[in-house]
Amino acid sequence: MNATESFAPNRYAVITGFYGRQGNRFLEYQPQRKLTEKLQMIAATPGCAGVELCYPDDFSDRALLRTLLADLKLGVSALNFRSRRPGQWMRGAWASENAADRQAVIDDCRRLMDIAGEIGVPRVTNCPLNDGADFVFEMDYTRAYDYAAEAYAAVAAHRPDVRLCIEYKPNEPRSRSLFDTAGGTLAFIQMVGAENLGVTLDIGHALAAGERPAQSAALLARAGKLFYVQLNDNDGAFDWDLPPGVLRFWETLEFLYTLPRLGYSGDWFSFDIVPKEFDPVQVYGDAFAMTRKLEAIAARFDPARIAELVRARNPTTTMSYLFSLL
Repeated sequence: MNATESFAPNRYAVITGFYGRQGNRFLEYQPQRKLTEKLQMIAATPGCAGVELCYPDDFSDRALLRTLLADLKLGVSALNFRSRRPGQWMRGAWASENAADRQAVIDDCRRLMDIAGEIGVPRVTNCPLNDGADFVFEMDYTRAYDYAAEAYAAVAAHRPDVRLCIEYKPNEPRSRSLFDTAGGTLAFIQMVGAENLGVTLDIGHALAAGERPAQSAALLARAGKLFYVQLNDNDGAFDWDLPPGVLRFWETLEFLYTLPRLGYSGDWFSFDIVPKEFDPVQVYGDAFAMTRKLEAIAARFDPARIAELVRARNPTTTMSYLFSLL
């Protein structure tokens, strides 16, 4: 790469659920909003080009959904398959000891893969949050990986034309997720061996897992499994879903600089931010503007100079150069 090279800008999308009610162990935020209102608010958000639709919540009226997307001129970055649902699959989904539960997950995700193929969405993403354990001696890990491998393989084989993405996260709601790190998730995916099974890299999940996001991206891209990216930020102690770069400024810049050089360019960035009690339109609009600023700063970096500095491995000289561009 040289200093004159440019990359197509990534389009920005939001996960529809964050424009409705959210909650944690202590508080609830935002009113419950119907799909029409949520999509209208998303379309009014400055800088937003599309949505990551949540399944099953957004699909109760597919005709209405199609009409709204067309009328509001919203693209679709991905379909988000929710494998944790109130009162369902409480002891895990993909790795459940209950064969009926695993089959139900397979059947439902196959339905969503079909929908993705029908409407031309290239990927289905899934964060298997309820697959994991709280205690030691709670899970037979070998059997859990085998169950999950069989289930994901069955879904991936159903629609080879649609990419299926596992979004890893170190914990929550389980104290330890089955898919908790980039490396562990990649090893699992390589064990499954499905060409269209890959990874959603949520930068906040990488930070919470103690990873350097650019390094995680490089590992996944090197294996050909970096399928999708979600942006947010946190302090590394918990997945706080803050706007990108507000805490981990330099790591976010390194991530944004590195991604296009790994071949991730001209596609989508999905934003995974909790607006809490504030107006989601403003929160996301501000986050988009801040991220474009971060991208503009990263574009100032001279790739030849960066490559030279990295080879020299003198970090203070490198940081001096980076600070000179602010």
